[in-house]
Amino acid sequence: MAAHAWKSTGMSDMLQFMKLIGQLKRVPRTGWVYRKVKNPESVSDHMYRMAMMSLTITDPTVDRDRCIKLALVHDMAECIVGDIAPSDNISKAEKHRREEEAMRHLTNLLPEGLKQEIYVLWEEYESQSSPEARLVKQFDLLEMIMQAHEYEELEGTPGRLQEFFDSTAGRFDHPDVLQLLGSLNEQRGRSAKEQKNSQTDSSESEH
Repeated sequence: MAAHAWKSTGMSDMLQFMKLIGQLKRVPRTGWVYRKVKNPESVSDHMYRMAMMSLTITDPTVDRDRCIKLALVHDMAECIVGDIAPSDNISKAEKHRREEEAMRHLTNLLPEGLKQEIYVLWEEYESQSSPEARLVKQFDLLEMIMQAHEYEELEGTPGRLQEFFDSTAGRFDHPDVLQLLGSLNEQRGRSAKEQKNSQTDSSESEH
C-alpha cells in the first residue's frame, strides 16, 4: 500500500513537472517582443532547433547526445522566471539566482537520478565547463541570428535586427558553426541585395 501511494505521488509530481515545462511553449522570446516582431517564437521553439543543431553536428570529438540534453535543459528555468533579457537591467548574479531557484523547484519534482542529471546538465551549461556546453552556447547564439534573419525576410526589412548579429561578433569558433554562419551571412547579403533591387525597380516604375 505504501509503495503504491509513493508511486502515485511520484506520478503526480512528474505530471506537475511536465505541465511546468509545457509553459515554455507559451513564453515568448523577450528580444523579439521588445523589437515588436509579430508572432514571436517561444522559448521551446528556440530550444527545439538548438536540439536539432546538436543532433546534426558532425564533430566526432564532442558527445552529441550530451549536446542534445544540454540544449533541451539550458533554458528550462524560463518556464518559471520568464525569458530575462539584457535590456531588463537584471544583473547576471540575480538572473542566475532566480534560475537556480527555479531549477531546484523543477528538479525536486523528479526521481533522484533524473533530478541529479538534469540539474548537473544545467549547471554545466551555466558554468560553460565542458566542450559540449561551449558548443551548445554557440548553437544558442547561432539559432538566435538565424531566427533574426528569418524575421527580416518575413517582414521584408533587411538589416532591421542587425543588433542581434552585432551582439554575436567574435563569439563563434567551432568549424561547423562557422560554416553555417558563413552560409547564413551569404544568404542574408543576397536577401538584402534583392530587396534593395526590388525597391529600386518599384521606385523607377512609379516615375
